[in-house]
Amino acid sequence: MRLAVLSDIHGNLAALDAVLADLQQAGGADRTWVLGDLVMAGPHPAECVQRIRDMQAAAPKTVEVIGGNTDRYLVTGQRRSQKIENEAGWGRFAEELRKRSARHLWIMERLSWTDAEFLLKTLRRELDLEIPGYGWAIGFHGGPGNDEFNMLPDTPDDVLLDALYDSEGHIAFCGHTHQAMDRDLGRWRVVNVGSIGLPNDDRRATYAIATFEGAQVTVDIRRVPFDSEAVIREMADQQHPDAEWVANVLRTGKSELEPAGTVETKR
Repeated sequence: MRLAVLSDIHGNLAALDAVLADLQQAGGADRTWVLGDLVMAGPHPAECVQRIRDMQAAAPKTVEVIGGNTDRYLVTGQRRSQKIENEAGWGRFAEELRKRSARHLWIMERLSWTDAEFLLKTLRRELDLEIPGYGWAIGFHGGPGNDEFNMLPDTPDDVLLDALYDSEGHIAFCGHTHQAMDRDLGRWRVVNVGSIGLPNDDRRATYAIATFEGAQVTVDIRRVPFDSEAVIREMADQQHPDAEWVANVLRTGKSELEPAGTVETKR
């Protein structure tokens, strides 16, 4: 059984199409999970939603989609958890709200109500699948019950295991941090599938294919090139409010996960 896991598309249609083409060339998958953050930041939010909706319509029993923290912020008006401790932080918070409003309005003007309804239905969901001969796999955006939790390559083992304490299964898939990893913690194997649209550890789009054979699983974290300069040009032409920040992320594969000026997040 093959499970493809995609996450953090962030409105980057060129990267999503490159990943879908790579998945088809690799032989496809029996099941596909999409772990959220579909639209925020890139030049094609509506088109990315449509791609995912088309995938689900074509295979409703095998393609499952959940929302991420930025999907939640967009369609509910909620904000990230904030930690403001001094006057400078208060000033940065005001600047963040200004940039956030511009970003959200730009995206909302390009999404239909049907798109928004689809995103609303994905929120606060987690995925699970019992795999014959192996056991349970689970999937979430950040961490169980917390779409802002960071599962990073350097997160201590005990922190990851504590986050998974109330969960049942053998392998957990997540996204959110835009940094891929595959860690065997004994009780759990934790796979962060990275980001398709805004990778933070490589310039290529990243996703994973897990192949289950009996009690064994092989995880292939795949890196897929796409035309990032075309995305950058398109965002500049659109006068996208995040054009400069996204250009830096796509050209370096290394950046903070929020545009400059955002307030420190309390995780």
